[in-house]
Amino acid sequence: MIKTTCAYCGVGCGVTATPRAEGGFDIAGDAAHPANQGRLCVKGSALGETIGLEGRLLYPMMRERGGELQRTAWGEALDHVAGKWRAIIDEHGPDAVAFYVSGQLLTEDYYVANKLMKGYIGSANIDTNSRLCMSSAVAGHKRAFGEDVVPVNYDDIDHADMVVLVGSNLAWCHPILFQRLTRAKEARPGMKIVVIDPRRTATCEQADLHLPIKPGTDVWLFNGLLSYLSRIGAIDPAFIAAHTNGLNDALAAADISPADVARACRVNLDDLLEFYESFAATAKVITGFSMGVNQSSAGTDKVNAIINCHLIGGRIGKQGMGPFSITGQPNAMGGREVGGLANMLAAHMDLDNPAHRHAVQTFWESPRIAARPGLKAVDLFEAIESGRVKAVWVIATNPVVSLPNADQVRRALERCELVVVSDVVRDTDTNAYADVLLPALAWGEKDGTVTNSERRISRQRAFLPAPGEARADWLILSQFALRMGYDGFGYASAAEIFTEHARLSAWRNTPADLPRAFNIAALATLSDSAFDVLPPTQWPVPASASAEASSPFADGRFSHADGRARFVATAPRAPANLPDGEFPLTLNTGRVRDHWHTMTRTGRAPKLADHIPESFIDMHPQDALLCGVKEGELARVTSQWGSMIARVQHGGGIARGSTFVPIHWNNQTASDARIGAVVNPAVDPVSGEPEFKHTPVMVDRFPVKWHGFILSRGALQLDAMAYWTKVQGTDFQRYELAGRNTIEDFGEWARQLLGIKDDDADWLEYADRSSGVFRAVHLVDDRIAQCIFISSRPDLPARQWLASLFAKEKLELTDRAALLAGRPIAAGADTGPTVCSCFGVGRNTICNAIREMNLTTPAQITACVKAGGNCGSCVPELKKLLSEVRAEEAAQV
Repeated sequence: MIKTTCAYCGVGCGVTATPRAEGGFDIAGDAAHPANQGRLCVKGSALGETIGLEGRLLYPMMRERGGELQRTAWGEALDHVAGKWRAIIDEHGPDAVAFYVSGQLLTEDYYVANKLMKGYIGSANIDTNSRLCMSSAVAGHKRAFGEDVVPVNYDDIDHADMVVLVGSNLAWCHPILFQRLTRAKEARPGMKIVVIDPRRTATCEQADLHLPIKPGTDVWLFNGLLSYLSRIGAIDPAFIAAHTNGLNDALAAADISPADVARACRVNLDDLLEFYESFAATAKVITGFSMGVNQSSAGTDKVNAIINCHLIGGRIGKQGMGPFSITGQPNAMGGREVGGLANMLAAHMDLDNPAHRHAVQTFWESPRIAARPGLKAVDLFEAIESGRVKAVWVIATNPVVSLPNADQVRRALERCELVVVSDVVRDTDTNAYADVLLPALAWGEKDGTVTNSERRISRQRAFLPAPGEARADWLILSQFALRMGYDGFGYASAAEIFTEHARLSAWRNTPADLPRAFNIAALATLSDSAFDVLPPTQWPVPASASAEASSPFADGRFSHADGRARFVATAPRAPANLPDGEFPLTLNTGRVRDHWHTMTRTGRAPKLADHIPESFIDMHPQDALLCGVKEGELARVTSQWGSMIARVQHGGGIARGSTFVPIHWNNQTASDARIGAVVNPAVDPVSGEPEFKHTPVMVDRFPVKWHGFILSRGALQLDAMAYWTKVQGTDFQRYELAGRNTIEDFGEWARQLLGIKDDDADWLEYADRSSGVFRAVHLVDDRIAQCIFISSRPDLPARQWLASLFAKEKLELTDRAALLAGRPIAAGADTGPTVCSCFGVGRNTICNAIREMNLTTPAQITACVKAGGNCGSCVPELKKLLSEVRAEEAAQV
């Protein structure tokens, strides 16, 4: 059994990988890891389904003169890249090259990339996709505390009396933390949970109060809270006097009455006052915030408005309280520790501080040090398009999908003189523009560390051999650096890099010199064997520490030179782009429960595919009526930057005037579903974080003549379709389809589409031209190989029932009849859309159990059909189904 850390969100769950005798690995939660104590969400539980080599990039590839990518040797590829970079730097200077990296990297990879770029090449043009999710929190922390420090531990949840979640769908995006919160609430029912979110998400099912604020009005809300706390005297004068500066200016900017806040935020005044009064009356308050706060053109001010409310009452640095930035990626925190952003230096030192620059250069013994901040993500790709940056190296991220104004990113890469991509998969939207592709190690193969949202450093350990010619990212970068003629990169292991990183954290880190809270000096002398067995360790751990240190700021000392925290005046301002007559709706984007980023990993797991199989446009029914679109049908979302196509749904949790579209789908998984192409490129002026949560859009019909789907054991080429989405199944691929063409001969058209050329193939079909219905199945040796269903309407047969037929070695006569009838013959065969992905339990199964067994609680559902019994992220949906079934029964009485 190998102990490692999950590849997904910033919770940083411990994972065990145990080899099976028949091959593969059993993945489970590590009961000894403090972050998750043995629990895993469905994404973590399904990691074993994602470690195959299908679609992997296994050897270096180069594109010759605009042609196809061809396999090449490592030496040739690195020599080519080094030669091109050296020529560009010699002619245009170091700012003409750039790295764009990722929170998916290990700390050791991140460290080498930053050392190379900032200390040897001499430019700070290295930014990360963490700019898209956490940079507003970083900027807010630095303004308030003097350093990017998260002052909350997961254990604090167990001791808080009130938890406020702002812009965080914790139930879906950080399920293990949500479970912890749920258990704390069950143990202490008096704990109050408040959710502040424009949408009613799954997290709201656990909340005592939901404030559905108008998108973009968070600063008004928390300015109002600050003003309210001051007016009623719910403050800590001693803490303010001894440990802070700037309160008067912050209060002047926050001078707003609760009534005015309620109007600005469009919330009920009584609900607002309940929140304010509860916050004021409760000492132990945690305010957890995530992308809904950070991803804004006022994101940094939102963060500081929240922190202000904790500082005024001294609710920081003590057990059970504090502002809590909930990190999105597995190593966004580790990247920040090594200076992963373009405006930072390693070891929490600042690029704009001459003493810090000198300290880092001295430690590295580097020939130079970057003298000014580099280009942040959005600015970087604009500079690439304009020709100012002539070479970019993208590592472990997919910017053609994930960045705002993503069509501009595509244009930039098309025009770039040299695009290098290090990745684990061959085919991504970004890799299509690469001149050089370099194969990197994936989760399960690479070795190093990550740091989670509570500052806990954990080991990622390899339990799989390196496939093909794939190499560790730190090794690729080190070998490139040596070819560039740079010393200081002769690393033999990840352990050697980590201990150098730890030594830098202690370098001149004394109260009299350059003090920082980030200090892991106690780990600076680890041997390779000690690094191998390093347990999860929370920083700070200075050299003098005999055990893990207490929470940051417990002594009331902050990282500003005077040791005081800063209140920051946050004048409220509207989002950069507002709805108008042409674009009347506000687009919000985010994650769904069972997928991650651009699906290069989760898209491979059948267990994760069924809950939400295709992208969607969630909107209010009245907005849909005004836009002329219907639930279940396709529509186009358009902004002044781009457009995409998805299916309309009414989730019931979205206010009029707003829409929500998930971020995950891309050109590898759908015909036209990149929502990044629609998102506006406005950024926060301090953090540079894009405004993913507020883009003016219009929604209109995407008319089609027919709808359909295919289940096929082999992959199909469907680019000619007007609409398609690919969904990974067990032993098959599923394709959701729609077309604008008129099908004259259903049978001939379907056989061509499925690639069936044998006239004697075992082929069954049913066609009703008057209603536009067609069903067909292709059998090989009495086993289903492919099936296709077409209708003029979007209400097609249940996919879950058909998927179950692919597990059969031989179809019975009743199965053949059911296929042509378009419905199962046996009662209960259609389990319905998946609700619990862990156990594959469908909606129909759950609802039938509720009715037949008279179930009243999620726990009873779990006992009856297992749903909700593993990761618990479907429990909010179980509660919703209980309510819906009871409402249906009441309506029938």
